[in-house]
Amino acid sequence: MDQCYFCKGKVEKRAIRHVHEWGEQVFIFKNVPAEVCTQCGETFFGPQALGQMDEIVAGKAEPEDVTQVPVYSFSDSLG
Repeated sequence: MDQCYFCKGKVEKRAIRHVHEWGEQVFIFKNVPAEVCTQCGETFFGPQALGQMDEIVAGKAEPEDVTQVPVYSFSDSLG
């Protein structure tokens, strides 16, 4: 892909960090091959990367690391 589907900006290949939500779970993937628009930042994944992420979130792989993530409710602070 040479051009962003949304803004027509230049797209380049990168290895990125991707935060993925699956139901109530949050997964962080490192070094994911992706194509990223240099203009708007839109990210595009190929079928192989998507397939690997699907396998992982389906529970077929052990994580490299586990970390805690703070969770805040924005509505609680609107009082």
